[in-house]
Amino acid sequence: MWLRTCLLFMSLGVAAPLMADTVWLNNGDRLSGEIILLDGGKLSLKTKYAGQVLINWSDIETLSSDQPLLIRRQGLDSKHSKQLAAAGKGMVRITDVSTQTVPLASVTRLVPAREFLQDFTWEGNLDAKLDLERKDDKSDEFRLKGDTRIEQGRWRQVMNGEYERETKNDRVTDDNWNLEYDIDRFLTEHWFWRLGGEQQVDHLEFVEKQQIIGTGPGYRFWDDSLGRFDLIGQVNQVKFDYPGGDLSFRTFSLVWDYKRLLWGTRLEFYTNAEVQFPEISEIDYVYESEFGLRYRLNDWARVSILYELDRIEAQAGDNTDENFLIGVGVGW
Repeated sequence: MWLRTCLLFMSLGVAAPLMADTVWLNNGDRLSGEIILLDGGKLSLKTKYAGQVLINWSDIETLSSDQPLLIRRQGLDSKHSKQLAAAGKGMVRITDVSTQTVPLASVTRLVPAREFLQDFTWEGNLDAKLDLERKDDKSDEFRLKGDTRIEQGRWRQVMNGEYERETKNDRVTDDNWNLEYDIDRFLTEHWFWRLGGEQQVDHLEFVEKQQIIGTGPGYRFWDDSLGRFDLIGQVNQVKFDYPGGDLSFRTFSLVWDYKRLLWGTRLEFYTNAEVQFPEISEIDYVYESEFGLRYRLNDWARVSILYELDRIEAQAGDNTDENFLIGVGVGW
């Protein structure tokens, strides 16, 4: 009897993860999987047999889901649902505190609800670019750029890194790398405190090494399956190392981190930027930013386009640097 009871609980534990969302199409087909996102008229459904598929919202007859979802309807504020149930052609039954049946056409967005205190989440990207030119000059450029974030409970760790090397006629013209690490402690669902450090090394420039240590408050406007938006204010201690000496000073900075999924998660737009105001009269401000698009080829491969804009405004003159990066990468 004891063995039979154990086997019963084991079978229930194995069967529980097999529960899935179900989508019925107008042509009579039925698909099972996990609803990832509805946005822009596209429903992204993750299936075991075909990976992540995109379905036109207008092609869906009805659907059901046992996972909590954040639902937006035309002309109404977003609301949570505990369950969706099939309710006939062109309709869906929404259950929360009460139950109501609404037209599918009135639903414009579905986002899986994300708990504030999660056990563990990990995401990241790694993009590479290789540019070989064989014209009048022999020029080779290699660039590797990556980022990752790990969130567990009230703690979040964010890491960014980049390596760049360029040669022209077998002579190294660019050789640098930088690495940044930040750790956040969430005080509430939105407010958090950040402590972080960054190091940049350039083997060919006058300033060989740059080190930054900073801390300050941040605010998370949102972070869900659709994207995220963080805004952070920091006080930083900056140190420059150069031949024959070093220079230390303090800066105040504003940082933002924005990501938005488009076209049913196939396309991702993101931007990161930082504005620093140094406490030295020679420099007015330093602005570093990047704007990018990633197109998802499958569950892990992406094609990326990145535009970088850096600007320094100083008494001795202004300096602007622009870069474009087109490459391939992986994401998780």
